[in-house]
Amino acid sequence: MGRSQHPRNVAAAGLRAGAAPILLASHWYAGTVVLATLALARRFDRLDTIEVTGVLDEQDGGGPAAVADVARLLAAASAAPVRRDGVFDWLSGPDAQVEVTSVDGTVLPGQLVPILDVPSLAVATGAANVRVAFAIGESAGRRHGGPASAEVRIDLEGVDRTGAPLRTSHYLLHPEGQRPLTALGVALGVERLLGLRGTPVQPGLHTPEALIDPGYAAERLAEIGATFTDAHGGPHPEADGGQRPAA
Repeated sequence: MGRSQHPRNVAAAGLRAGAAPILLASHWYAGTVVLATLALARRFDRLDTIEVTGVLDEQDGGGPAAVADVARLLAAASAAPVRRDGVFDWLSGPDAQVEVTSVDGTVLPGQLVPILDVPSLAVATGAANVRVAFAIGESAGRRHGGPASAEVRIDLEGVDRTGAPLRTSHYLLHPEGQRPLTALGVALGVERLLGLRGTPVQPGLHTPEALIDPGYAAERLAEIGATFTDAHGGPHPEADGGQRPAA
């Protein structure tokens, strides 16, 4: 498992696909955002649009590897991948600028980012429209006198199992910032690769959503103090949307 920092690592995995199982977890919070989104998506029969936005607190940069990751993303973020009307595209300049709404309603300037969550979510759900963005600034937790918090907004649109239109908006929150979420993503990946849960992982290159059940990930998120909150303040369903298969 590794946060692949160089294309040679991916190339090596492709050329030696039978050598060992490798988890490519260079996703937001090591895959927990993708898994949380897929857990919420289980309410849908068809998912058309996924928009994920969040606030990265400027005082919650993590360790040297995390700081380097953010710097790399921002350096590359002159263009960001999106899926629009079923076609993958790259947006840059003003088209990549967005507004990010914090959980307390504060609006921050943000931008679309080149991150693996976009293709992972698009392929896993078949959604025709997918984009991921974040803003760097003061999180709601710190703004209200507490420590830096982690906050990710997940907006989904499609149809439910009766064929009726369905739109949901939730925040994935953690009062202690990004470290618990990233650590959980790493732990879930290691657990699978070591065979501590589920069937043995076959050699090859894998992404988090290919190995880890979203419903199980949602349970583990709750165990470490993360919460799913309805963005509109109303009641919200269980994150896993019902029964989940064993993984």
